[in-house]
Order: sequence, then C-alpha cells, then structure tokens
Amino acid sequence: MVPTPDRSSLVATPAHPDILCLSHLRWNFVYQRPQHLLTRFARRQRVFYVEEPIADAAASYAEISRDPSGVFVVVPHVPCDLDAIARDREMRTLVDNVVQSHQLTTFVLWYYTPMALAFTSHLRPAAVVYDCMDELSAFAGAPAGLVAAERTLMAKADVMLTGGQSLYEAKRHLHPNIHAVPSSVDAAFFGLARRPQPEPADQAAVPSPRIGFFGVLDERLDIPLLAASAAARPDWHFVLVGPVAKIDPATLPTGANLHYLGPKSYESLPSYIAGWDVAVLPFARNDATRFISPTKTPEYLAAGRPVVSTSIRDVVRPYGETGLAAIADTPDGFVAAIAAALVTHGPEATAAADRFLSRTSWDATWARVDRLVSAVLPVASEADVPTRRPCLTPMAAART
Repeated sequence: MVPTPDRSSLVATPAHPDILCLSHLRWNFVYQRPQHLLTRFARRQRVFYVEEPIADAAASYAEISRDPSGVFVVVPHVPCDLDAIARDREMRTLVDNVVQSHQLTTFVLWYYTPMALAFTSHLRPAAVVYDCMDELSAFAGAPAGLVAAERTLMAKADVMLTGGQSLYEAKRHLHPNIHAVPSSVDAAFFGLARRPQPEPADQAAVPSPRIGFFGVLDERLDIPLLAASAAARPDWHFVLVGPVAKIDPATLPTGANLHYLGPKSYESLPSYIAGWDVAVLPFARNDATRFISPTKTPEYLAAGRPVVSTSIRDVVRPYGETGLAAIADTPDGFVAAIAAALVTHGPEATAAADRFLSRTSWDATWARVDRLVSAVLPVASEADVPTRRPCLTPMAAART
C-alpha cells in the first residue's frame, strides 16, 4: 500500500500529474469505485473531484473542500433557472477557475460522465481517461445526448476502463485501448464483519434470521421479488441499508418483516453485515442492470456471508459458476436459495470464498489502473519541472 505523504507538498510531474475528475456521483453519497481508486491516487498526487452542479444559487460558485483522504471535492452551485447551454457555460467558468486557482499545469482528465465534455473539451490535459462504470444511458433519468457524448468521449480518451466484464464485452469494439477492470474488494475491512461486535442500535431489535442488502434502492431493485419473498417467509426479516434514489419510496414494499434502515457510512457497513444470516442481491433484470457489476458481491463474501442473487451476468460469472453465490430469479427460487443458504453455509464455503478473493484487492486493481494510465502519458523525465501556467486554450485563458 502506498504510504500517505504530506499532501501539502504534492507537485504535479509528467509521471504523476494531477487528476481532474468529472463525475455524475456525489462524493459523499455512496462509497464505491471512484472513491476506492481516487483516494489511492491522492496518496501520491493531487486529485480534484468535480461533481454535477447543484441548482440552488443566486450566482454561480464552487464549494471546494478537502476530504480526509486528500481528495479535493468540488461542488458547483449554479442558478436554478439556467437552460442546459447556460449551465454548461457556468460550469466551464467554474472548472477553469479551479484549474487556475489551484495551478493545475500537468493533469489527467478523468471522466465518469460523458456529459462533462460540454464544459471541459477546451482543456489541454496530458491524457484523457474514461472510467465507464455503468451503461448510464440505460438508467432512469439519463440526459438527452448521453449516447452521442459518450461516442465523442471515446474518440478523445487515451484509455478506457470498464467496471465489469459484460460492459467490456459490449464496448470493446468501440475503443482501441479498452480494458475490463472489475471493481474489487477490501477483504480485510469487510472481514471485520466476522468478529463478535455490538449491534448497531437500529438493527439490534430486528429478529433473526436476517436477510440483508446494502446499496442504493433505485430502479435496479426487483421490488416485486422483494415483496413476494418477504410475504412468503414472514418469519424472516429483510434488512435494507442504503438511500432511496430515483424511485418513489412509497413503491417499496412494507410489512412487519421489512426494515429500511436508510443510508449508512461505509465505515459502519461491517457492523451491519455482522448481524445478517444471508446477504442478497435482489436486482431486477432490466436495461439498467444489464451491464452492472455489483461491488457488493465480493464484499458480502469477504464478510463471511452466503450470497443469493438474481441472474446478473457479472454475478453469475464468476460467482455463480464457481458456487460462491446462489442464483435465482423467481420468488420461489429466491426463497428456496435463501433457505438452503441458512442451513448449508459453513466453513468450507467461507474458505472457498477467501481463496477466490485472495486473487484480488483494491490495491492491486488501483496498481493496474495506474499502469494503464501511465502508459498513455507523454514520455518525459521525472526530473522535468512543470511550469505554473494553467492548461487552458487561449480563448479560455482570455475569459477567466
């Protein structure tokens, strides 16, 4: 693991440039792939994480804070009455101000959303990275023009990463330097769930057996499956940890054995999983889940829990095919798989999961990503000292 330096002394070099990341995800919403990768980069170089704008301001401004990991989190605020063109114009100015005020001279542009091209295409980065976590165009509320913007981004990107194997297979013909980089696991961290520990207060009163899920509750959740499973086994208690997004909370099934505990910090997740008997991935099979690669699958396994999932391709391969997760799509099959896991899961299954997980880690995944990014950076001497001139086009420099 890379030691954490004194970040106040970090200076961009050609070998280790700053990173300017543009994302559709809030940094403090759910701890997932961007946080795992970018916090590791932040141990060695400056990382700026620019979120989508919040439309709540009388005049545009950027709220910039430094996360404990060292990542600079940039939250843009813009007026609420702007159309898309005006909003992008304001975002361009805000991003240019970040580049200038923090003296980003040698930097990588790192995209999680192609829509950010509208206000960053004028920048002159050392390299462009497109980390394609999901098929965003299939998600509820996907913006118009996303597919076209992604095509443009792929034409600009020096390297493209995908968050799973199925997404790689769907897009590998679209980019000459594309790599499947499935999300990984911090096995030691989630392994804390195997230790005896106090129950979280809001879970302590929930009877056993407990069937648990953590993650965002959105259009990817198979609501009918969850409702039918809970109705079929009123003696089981279904615990769902995570925020509700993009769906009406009223559409979620209710009942005495359904417990919605809301969003929790990443650090607290092992204490919740420790009290579960089976961990589940009750995902619908729809356009939004066609290419997802749930990070929670290896996290559940690292926590020592048996896993039951619907037939999400990146769960079936490799976890279902190797017997590390049970796969079922119908309510009867899902309930039967949970019932079997409650009585058959033992030390042998946990040991098999540990052997599988020993081949991966977020540190190893980050190291691979680091090599892929380094390979597309311009060849330069480590001793080169960058000039302190922001990398903007002449037009942008004249505007700011």
